[in-house]
Amino acid sequence: MGRYPYVYVWGNNPARAALRGRRCRVLIRSRRFNSCLVEFEDGTLVVSSRNAIRRHERPSLPPGALA
Repeated sequence: MGRYPYVYVWGNNPARAALRGRRCRVLIRSRRFNSCLVEFEDGTLVVSSRNAIRRHERPSLPPGALA
């Protein structure tokens, strides 16, 4: 896994649309409100729902390739 293992996936308003598809990492999680503090690769900090982020999938290797 890289340093930024998540991708921001929500884009339902202009502010979120600007963040959509960007790599990020979670700094703090809240259980009570299902929110988290997210840091993007450029240093931007955003408080967002934990439903707005997904694990970044690694590209699959072709058969016979070494990992």
